[in-house]
Amino acid sequence: MTIGEAAQKYDLSVDTLRYYERIGLIPPVPRTPSGLRDYDEESCGWVEFVKCMRSAGVAVEALIQYVALFRQGESTREQRKHLLLEQRQRLCSRIQEMEQTLQRLDAKIDNYENWVIPAEKRLFHSQDVEKCVE
Repeated sequence: MTIGEAAQKYDLSVDTLRYYERIGLIPPVPRTPSGLRDYDEESCGWVEFVKCMRSAGVAVEALIQYVALFRQGESTREQRKHLLLEQRQRLCSRIQEMEQTLQRLDAKIDNYENWVIPAEKRLFHSQDVEKCVE
């Protein structure tokens, strides 16, 4: 598959795919005899992996490290697993923070009529009083 086809398939720009390869975010993509990138199943798997991990908030640096370890071979299996476990823990923490934020937002919405509007009226009223005092 050409780089243009891969870009369209994964909803990424051609420049993004080249950048991913250049910085080591994905391993080098095989080339045709004329030197054009030829995305095979393995290359596409890496693009899918990176896209998924990035959407989960995994840092580019962590992914570059993972790919570098992968390219070193089986001896890095435990290091790669450890890196993934660290990223999983970070994601779980982010999810927990987001759930707490969602609960707070839900509470604010649920109590909007009873609490937020009167509080806003008090704030607006105190601002009006301050303007009168000036």
